[in-house]
Amino acid sequence: MLPLLGLAWALAALSMGLLWLVQRRTRDATSVDVAWAALLGLIAVLYALLADGLPARRVLVALMVAAATWRLALHLWFDRARKGREDGRYAALRAKWGTAAQRNFFWFFQAQALLDVLLSLPFLLACSSSAALQPCDLAGLALWAVAICGEALADAQLAAFKSDPAQRGRTCRRGLWSASRHPNYFFQWLLWCAYALLALSAPSGWMGIASPLLMLALILFVTGIPPTEAQALRSRGAEYREYQRTTSAFVPWFNKKRGAERRTV
Repeated sequence: MLPLLGLAWALAALSMGLLWLVQRRTRDATSVDVAWAALLGLIAVLYALLADGLPARRVLVALMVAAATWRLALHLWFDRARKGREDGRYAALRAKWGTAAQRNFFWFFQAQALLDVLLSLPFLLACSSSAALQPCDLAGLALWAVAICGEALADAQLAAFKSDPAQRGRTCRRGLWSASRHPNYFFQWLLWCAYALLALSAPSGWMGIASPLLMLALILFVTGIPPTEAQALRSRGAEYREYQRTTSAFVPWFNKKRGAERRTV
């Protein structure tokens, strides 16, 4: 498996290096999010083509991962990258880093390449398994279906909210966004749980659990919720602080304000 991991890393590192050169010219790092998602699907297809596991499972992994990650890449392209202005998170980093911005962005882009490879471990484990399809594979497929539908719905609800000029500068509290401040991240994480289930049939398949654990740590403490909410607080201030007070950060749950209102009835 190590040669395939090495090949995936070379592909991701080269792609992110080229993208960094584009960012150096445009001074817009937003496309790194699109590339991060798209490369995951490409790596899954690479494993499906070159690994020696059960063909049916390799096809299943390639289709599941490519469908989820390329859908996300397209959404990120239309929602952020094609707008011609840098995402607020990266603009804030560029201002913070000052003259060191280009150097730091290079290593940031390469970190995203390495992250893709680390997160791809369950793809490779599943594609290397010669076992027949098992209940854990079907459970993974079912969880994947729930997760991709939930993520797509959350993205669509937020996009519809943003497209309404009357809502400019306000916080989306529609649909899934009334139960979680980051339902897109929650369902994205469920996708990684689904991929880990696909890996369980492989020898040492338990190692695939590392990917959803890593993704959870990144979402909760590093590149997911913290910078997203910091940007929201900068742009929306008190309104977003109220949203934080009343709404679950990650797992969709009952709104605190609504719960209080029910108790007073």
